Amino acid sequence: MSTRRHFLKQSSAILGGLSFCSCHLLSNVNAQNLPVKRPPIVIAGKKIKAIDIHAHCYFQEAIDLMGPEGKNVLAPTRGQTKNFINVSERVSNMQAQGIDMQVLSINPYWYKKDRETTEAICQINNLNMSKLCGENPDHFAGFASIAMQFPDLAVKQLEEAVKKYHLVGAAIGGSVNGDDFSNPKYHPVFAKAQELNVALFIHPQSTPQLASRFKGNGWLSNLIGNPLDTTIALQHLIFDGTLDKFPNIKIIAAHGGGYLPSYAPRSDHSCLVSPTMCDPNIVLKKKPTEYLNQLYFDSLVFTSEALRHLKAQVGASQIMIGSDHPIPWSEEPVNHIMETPDLSDDERIAILSANAVRVLGLKI
Repeated sequence: MSTRRHFLKQSSAILGGLSFCSCHLLSNVNAQNLPVKRPPIVIAGKKIKAIDIHAHCYFQEAIDLMGPEGKNVLAPTRGQTKNFINVSERVSNMQAQGIDMQVLSINPYWYKKDRETTEAICQINNLNMSKLCGENPDHFAGFASIAMQFPDLAVKQLEEAVKKYHLVGAAIGGSVNGDDFSNPKYHPVFAKAQELNVALFIHPQSTPQLASRFKGNGWLSNLIGNPLDTTIALQHLIFDGTLDKFPNIKIIAAHGGGYLPSYAPRSDHSCLVSPTMCDPNIVLKKKPTEYLNQLYFDSLVFTSEALRHLKAQVGASQIMIGSDHPIPWSEEPVNHIMETPDLSDDERIAILSANAVRVLGLKI
């Protein structure tokens, strides 16, 4: 297996031959093979751009460092082969959806690896991501890869990613191998993100403790496991007092925040119903549901009614487009926003791009 030491010796070669796949221009692609471009978004007579903050990519050099485990990195989905970015094809697919910019992230697959290998994987990812975004600033921004299982290393990687590689935050899992981020050992990462004023994008990796119950039909490890993992992560950040400790932290939760926004009011009753099951040393500054108004969520909730409810619970100012592209969970993310009847023009503009610009500091 390649190690970080081996990687560093060959860093110049990697930088000279990054393989997101090919990055040829749109003009080099047969126009007959391109999907149809969606008409511009016009609201109140103004053209509005759309930013998708939940989109993925992978870099083969980093996966190679996983050794035999690398074969399990990509999920068996219809969009699997499109995780390796061909810029012209990706932009064409974005335009068919009406998306102007994607904020790319890499789902963490390195949390069980040793420190040296993990450092190498994250460095390859961040170098590649920086180059990809730097060469295509109108279409891509990126979240960093960081070694959350080694918080001291993650802090250094996050600062380097933001200051040196100009990434807009970091993508993290819903937990580290089942260990929740509310654990104080991860607080240095939260402190650094708050100091840098950048976002942590929580994208779950199923709920490993329930793996045996997810067996069977329906891909339940993803269908149930992913939103459940996010739900647990957010509830711990609330109830363990982490959000009180870091009141200005920017947390973005994938998949509409999992199940939490759908059943949030129950949170306000648990410690009233059973105070013996709650820690008397943790005194929250707000009701649990009120913390949802300082978190951010993507719009990947599928129906207009679900988006209406999410907005009612957290506010339109906290929602941004999320598609999970190229995994085909939501293939018309802009239409999802435009066709939800309960949204005002200002709320649509906010969800389409204004919130992402404000929260992530993007320039469009």
